[in-house]
Amino acid sequence: MIQDNLLEKMVRTLLGLLTLLAIFILLVILGIVFGEGAPAIDWEFLTRASSNFGATGGILYQTAGTLLLMGGAVVVSLPVALGTALFQTEYLKSHRIKKLFRYLLYSLNGVPTILFGLVGYMVFGVALETGVSWLTGVLILAVMILPTLQVSFQQAVEALPEKYRDAGLALGLSPSAMIRSVIIPQSLFGIVTGVLLGLARAAGETAAIMFTATTFSGVLLPHSLRDPAPTLQTHILILAQEALNPQAVAHAWGAGLVLLSLTFLLIAGALFCRSRMRMESER
Repeated sequence: MIQDNLLEKMVRTLLGLLTLLAIFILLVILGIVFGEGAPAIDWEFLTRASSNFGATGGILYQTAGTLLLMGGAVVVSLPVALGTALFQTEYLKSHRIKKLFRYLLYSLNGVPTILFGLVGYMVFGVALETGVSWLTGVLILAVMILPTLQVSFQQAVEALPEKYRDAGLALGLSPSAMIRSVIIPQSLFGIVTGVLLGLARAAGETAAIMFTATTFSGVLLPHSLRDPAPTLQTHILILAQEALNPQAVAHAWGAGLVLLSLTFLLIAGALFCRSRMRMESER
């Protein structure tokens, strides 16, 4: 009995230390990014266009381009992910096929991002003749975040208590009416969470859009579907390579802090929306 209690204390202490280590690493990263990036941020930095290949000026159009790609990817991927999740949970009865679909989605989520960029460019950029453009980047990012959204939606639908479906069946609702009136309204928290995770995934991608959707300089905002778009990710990448230019490095840290802050703002907004859209069973 004494040995069991001692072992329990050791395991608890070890897990606590590992948790503190993870928190410490996160705080160190955030501290470095904030400490290095904060001096470069001011109103002009946020509202002016970049100049001198990004070493001077601001990041206005890079921020707008990043939001354009992130929002476009979610808009394209959302109906596909939601439809796939609803088909598997409400219409598909074979457990083997469900497992197969799940394994395929997990495999898609594990594909290296550089391969997404290569294959996506060959399919969208060359075959569909969209070239290096923000539309190509949106389509590639939409495919990349599809597994994240779909898994989140499916888990939310599967977690619904059976009483909701039983009530719908008692009212004589058809499967499509059940989806519209019961499943989707009661799964909004999962949809919001999936969108949050999808935006976070899209915000962190660089390799897939580096040579398919953006250019490093000379581009403001796209005026057509086939125009490229500037992004914070590629802006940071090109500036970080200018190690001998202190001003360029400072701007890279500033752009990194803006990208990090943008991600945190999206997370906070999504969590707020999620807290206001709780299921009836959670009230």
